[in-house]
Amino acid sequence: MTIALGMAFGLATSPVSHAAETDPGAHGTQSTFTHESQPRATWTNKDAKAFWTPRRMAEAAPPVRGTGRPAASNQLAPTAEHFDGLPSVGVLFSVDGEAREHHCTASVVHSPRGNLLLTAGHCNPGARAAFVPQYQSGVDTQPYGVWAIEDSFAYADRGTSGSGADLDFAFATVAPDDSGRRIEDVTGGNVLTATPGYRNQVSVIGYPSVHSDPQDRAVRCSATTARLAGTRQLRMECNGFYGGTSGGPWLTNIDPQTHTGQVIGVIGGVNGGGPSGPHSDRTSYSPYFGKEILDLYDRATQAQQEGASGTSG
Repeated sequence: MTIALGMAFGLATSPVSHAAETDPGAHGTQSTFTHESQPRATWTNKDAKAFWTPRRMAEAAPPVRGTGRPAASNQLAPTAEHFDGLPSVGVLFSVDGEAREHHCTASVVHSPRGNLLLTAGHCNPGARAAFVPQYQSGVDTQPYGVWAIEDSFAYADRGTSGSGADLDFAFATVAPDDSGRRIEDVTGGNVLTATPGYRNQVSVIGYPSVHSDPQDRAVRCSATTARLAGTRQLRMECNGFYGGTSGGPWLTNIDPQTHTGQVIGVIGGVNGGGPSGPHSDRTSYSPYFGKEILDLYDRATQAQQEGASGTSG
């Protein structure tokens, strides 16, 4: 199964080692890498902006909205706070099938070509998709525009259970805007960083779905991570991370001037990023960022460079 961030262009398959000297839980199996591309002539930023108008974004929300809070929260854990968001973090909208509300979070990561996003591997925007950085509900114009997703890069055996949950991350590229600008030049980008260990102080950001959170705004929480027992996953405790926050970045060392930092995790992994049950918003998981994600990043950026130079990938 491959992630459907664009129409199928083909598979670039190569063995990837899962061993990493910096990863205390690394194992020695192998995986395959997949690359999908959206034909640029049929899906552009102009198309994405024309389809996802403010009215359509509003109408995509379910008619009955949830309360946005469970009946009882974990008083020992902090609760995520609504805020206006960061330019480098936004939502994914899909065009495939029924046009639906934003359903996953993604973030801009620094790359040589300045057009790379990071999200959870299980997020599937459809054959045509759009990224809206620092999404604002109900506004006439999004502060940083609407960007068409072109290509995607993921592991074929990623999943939300077993060893596949350790690979629950993906990269995607977005097209330049009408002025030819790259998204990173507009929003800034976070630096992809190997997870330094299982215990970290992080700021986690996500966009809950409207169905779960009637405010339809970004949430963030500062928390200390720990290891999810028996896995190569991080866990953090904070109420309020409902469905839709999958793909949200786990940031450290955020610069108050640029509002960007180092991304060492992403909401994803076991069960799609958290435990099942009525209070699943309390606990969030992230795959450990080791050699696998760094290899995938290298392959994504290399594929872009080869495409730009006209060589086959």
